[in-house]
Amino acid sequence: MVDNKRKRGRKSKTQAPETLDLQPTTTATATTSSQASEDVTVRRTLRCYSRAKTAEKVPRIEANGGNSAHNLAVDADSAPLWAVDRVVLAMDAVVKVFCVHTEPNFSLPWQRKRQYSSSSSGFVIAGRRVLANAHSVEHYTQVKLKKRGSDTKYVATVLAIGTECDIAMLTVDDDEFWGGMSPVEFGNLPALQDAVTVVGYPIGGDTISVTSGVVSRLEVLSYVHGSIELLGLQIDAAINAGNSGGPAFNDKGSCVGIAFQSLKHDDAENIGYVIPTPVILHFIQDYEKNGGYTGFPILGVEWQKMENPDLRMSMGMKADQKGVRIRRIDPTVPEFKVLKPSDIILSFDGVDIANDGTVPFRHGERIGFSYLVSQKYTGDMVAVKVLRNSEPHKFDIMLGTHRKLIPVHNKGRPPSYYIIAGFVFTTVSVPYLRSEYGKDYGYDAPVKLLVKLLHELPQSPDEQIIVVSQVLVADVNIGYEDIVNTQVYAFNGQPVKNLKSLASMVESCNDEFLKFDLDYQQIVVLQTKTAKAATVDILATHCIPAAMSDDLRS
Repeated sequence: MVDNKRKRGRKSKTQAPETLDLQPTTTATATTSSQASEDVTVRRTLRCYSRAKTAEKVPRIEANGGNSAHNLAVDADSAPLWAVDRVVLAMDAVVKVFCVHTEPNFSLPWQRKRQYSSSSSGFVIAGRRVLANAHSVEHYTQVKLKKRGSDTKYVATVLAIGTECDIAMLTVDDDEFWGGMSPVEFGNLPALQDAVTVVGYPIGGDTISVTSGVVSRLEVLSYVHGSIELLGLQIDAAINAGNSGGPAFNDKGSCVGIAFQSLKHDDAENIGYVIPTPVILHFIQDYEKNGGYTGFPILGVEWQKMENPDLRMSMGMKADQKGVRIRRIDPTVPEFKVLKPSDIILSFDGVDIANDGTVPFRHGERIGFSYLVSQKYTGDMVAVKVLRNSEPHKFDIMLGTHRKLIPVHNKGRPPSYYIIAGFVFTTVSVPYLRSEYGKDYGYDAPVKLLVKLLHELPQSPDEQIIVVSQVLVADVNIGYEDIVNTQVYAFNGQPVKNLKSLASMVESCNDEFLKFDLDYQQIVVLQTKTAKAATVDILATHCIPAAMSDDLRS
């Protein structure tokens, strides 16, 4: 057997990394009813959240696109009569979404993977638009919609994809599609124990399906596809593969959410999650306001709870003062210029923050203060009151979107790459790690890359982590064949900031040698003329169309 050198050198899963403080991984699928692929989302400390405690038994949360054959949806005939009677008029607005996906190949960035098909759900809203899940149309090549009771599929146009909130907006140009279609109306945020009915096209049949339940929890929760935390509803209605994008109605027939993921765990049954109306309306209004999706803003800080009385006393807090301590600030966000580490955030936009980072929500309920941040829009000005050296200060801060050093998504863009003398340079992202190391990349990927994924902050807006992903073997690179997924720090003594700057420096280099400083104190030295001349033959041997991706040429 041939030893696969690309996978070697990783630690065994039984050897838990002791110095990383890794959080438990959650298994997620971001596919639809015709594809079942499991994914592991490595969770890091979120900017507006303290790190979650480690759980001994990790549940699996699935974006409802997997092809799970258990917990099949209940047919409309077996749903409670009140649910069918109240929702029947709105069912005609629910459509079936057919998508053909063509994913990039992050391990071979000049190629794409074999296309596959999927199906999910969606529903019509005002303005001749349709809402669905973002993971249902991710890397789409073609999207079609089919109305209830129709045998015709209509080609749809994707208007916007909200990666963070897992919502996509579609439209259809054919007027025939809109005949007899009435848009759904959105209702208010439901209370605990309010009845909900989920409508969609899950696995188990081709016709529309109705499941019913109640709201069992409302809190800020982790969105598997977006890898951020936003307000979400937990319900006990059966949500299954293919339900993704289907509306959840209240007993008045108003839409109160979008089904998007479920919990799969041996000790849990019928736990599904719904994107609530505040998040949906934020997505729609963001699109209408800016002509496209701009994302949810963040307060770019990592914070610490102030529940310990000795800690509060040492920070100069009075008995009636509450808040959270700033640990670190993202250098790329606007608030970096006004806030400082060890500032105590007392209030956000006039709402006092408790020592555990929560704010009042509704009667008898509290919620993480990041909910207040997520209700704002990119570019909004907010008032933040902090305690610094025992003195209160008030700052007006413009909110921006968050950029991670290692991005969670490429947002539809093909991966970047640059090739010289058989060395393939590319940028590190979560899809890249997943492509290289599979769903368990949280265990199998190089430790130093995982540290950067979980803990590092970008020092500039255009900073990227660049690695030699592989070496395409040729005479010019003898002795370097075993270099795999190793970070590049400098070229000819100049720090490497991003892939475009590296490609530019190499292409314009007139020195005798090309010298790359890599991680683990490795160096690669190549003769400049020989390396550039050999590149042409290497590209031809491996049927690679160009030495660099299109985005690096502009």
